[in-house]
Amino acid sequence: MEVVDCQRCSEEKEALATPPFRGERGARIRSRICKGCWAEWLQHQTLLINHYGLDPRDRKSRDFLYAQIDEVLLGDADAEQIDFSKEGTIKW
Repeated sequence: MEVVDCQRCSEEKEALATPPFRGERGARIRSRICKGCWAEWLQHQTLLINHYGLDPRDRKSRDFLYAQIDEVLLGDADAEQIDFSKEGTIKW
């Protein structure tokens, strides 16, 4: 089992088996984020997709999600807060 010093949880934990994306972003995630924090991120990303009515096939939606990964998961920004009182009323 390969481990990574996770920048998200600040612990040494199991690394992802493979990068989640091709290219530099996927390599950065694999080298900096543990398997558990990636799983938590996927749950948060699903909330973002559902809340904002994002279509991951749409370029603008993907750009938003990639920016969240770069800024929040790999950076120091706070996660996009979800206002559940408006669920289903926001369209991207």
